[in-house]
Amino acid sequence: MSIAATLEQPSAARAKIEVKGKAAGVDRVLTPQALAFIEALERRFGARRRELLSLRKERQARFDASELPDFLPETKVIRNGHWEVDPVPSVLLDRSVEITGPVDRKMMINALNSGAKMFMADFEDASSPTFANMIDGQVNMQDFARGKLAYTDTASGKSYALNDKVAVMIVRPRGWHMEEAHVLVDGRSVSASLFDFGLHFFHNGKMLFDAGIGPFYYLPKMESHLEARLWDEVFEYAQGEIGIPTGSIKATVLIETLPAAFEMDEILYELRRHIAGLNCGRWDYIFSYIKTLRKNPDFVLPDRAQVGMDRAFLNAYSLLLIKTCHRRRAHAMGGMAAQIPVKNDEAANDAAFAKVRADKLREVKNGHDGTWVAHPALVPVAMEVFNEHMPLGNQVLGQRCFPPISQKSLLTPHTGEITEAGVRTNVSVGIEYTAAWLNGRGAVPIHNLMEDAATAEISRSQIWQWIYHGAQVKAADGAARTFTKEWFAEILADELGKVRAALGDNGFKAGRYDIAAEIFTNTATSEDLADFLTLPAYEALRTLA
Repeated sequence: MSIAATLEQPSAARAKIEVKGKAAGVDRVLTPQALAFIEALERRFGARRRELLSLRKERQARFDASELPDFLPETKVIRNGHWEVDPVPSVLLDRSVEITGPVDRKMMINALNSGAKMFMADFEDASSPTFANMIDGQVNMQDFARGKLAYTDTASGKSYALNDKVAVMIVRPRGWHMEEAHVLVDGRSVSASLFDFGLHFFHNGKMLFDAGIGPFYYLPKMESHLEARLWDEVFEYAQGEIGIPTGSIKATVLIETLPAAFEMDEILYELRRHIAGLNCGRWDYIFSYIKTLRKNPDFVLPDRAQVGMDRAFLNAYSLLLIKTCHRRRAHAMGGMAAQIPVKNDEAANDAAFAKVRADKLREVKNGHDGTWVAHPALVPVAMEVFNEHMPLGNQVLGQRCFPPISQKSLLTPHTGEITEAGVRTNVSVGIEYTAAWLNGRGAVPIHNLMEDAATAEISRSQIWQWIYHGAQVKAADGAARTFTKEWFAEILADELGKVRAALGDNGFKAGRYDIAAEIFTNTATSEDLADFLTLPAYEALRTLA
């Protein structure tokens, strides 16, 4: 049944859809026709999404019982087969530098004007999912598609407008595990993935397609090819509803979960009509590695600063992604450089830029077709590296010899030490980010890095892993000490005391640090590692709103 036919039915014969939130722009975004489209998506695909989330839990239970992730025997024919994904439109051939950021209006304009080839407009980890933020983001999507995206800062009077030439926009909806609690079908919250995608596609899909600049998407946090199949079914249905050809949508999948790394071929195959490439979502991938292998003592990681992309499981996964993508004629995108400019410290700024150059040089020499940066100032730095070493715009047809990449290499942990300084960094940065998230900000500069939700997830999952396995931590005095809940509580109290001393009691309360600390503690010290910190944080966010 088409959306138009659905709208003509009496309301009693239709699935009941309700809007429970208020926000500026809601009447423009949640029109009757758009709500009918969201309703249809949820009615058609919501139950399957919930089934797939249940399969995640079943598989995690097997991992907790000592099974290890591995390549699937039942899909060997796909991995060994000779097939390629469909070609991408010309605007997606050169993706050498992509910039990412939230769907905030001013930040969008700056990113689109940055000189990057692509801009990933992020409804997910770089955005705090308040209803106001999500609706405002959709308003901004509509204005961009219609050439009306502009902004004037009321405080400074400064105006922002798009240049004649801007980056191509790719939109990232929230992951399958998230729900949008302000819109309900039959009393049940709708999938946040279907909500974000559906509204963007319904209002802008055909317009972007006709202009030859979309609709393009990044798909986050998938754990299996079955979840990719669901997205493919969503795309096929959605394209038919608004009348554009199958394959018009092009999506890039973030490989940012450990189980998905063993199913890259299968994910490409399921989405072969709609996929443009895969991306190394490195920060969430570290979190997923810890979460997936959480109860196995053989996979305890050292301080996050020692978990680099140039070795162990991260290097293996990066190389396998390149090898797999290029075999299937898809783009193999590199990961995020989170560094941002350091003001008033030339030496620190030079060091940050040097780290970005080194990271991008590793990526382009390994064979990646492009990379991510988090700040406009880093675009020319990354662009210079890729222009020098990848003059043709991509390396999809490049021939490289890769070492065999086995189950063992994809699971090999980094060696290193766990230090009290590393623990304190996890605690302070994790709580700082969570507090900002609870205040509506999803992209947060902390210690000269642009952090998103993956930061808090890595931070609290490492704390959990170290407590669970009684890890030996090098204390500040150099002595080895077993990490416990009690020591964590001491460090937590100390770090919170520093924040309170800096902000005062009123600033501490206004910053919601007490709530952030409670959520962080609960998800870092619970008996079982919570799937996502952002799930209880979202419940708190709704209450605070």
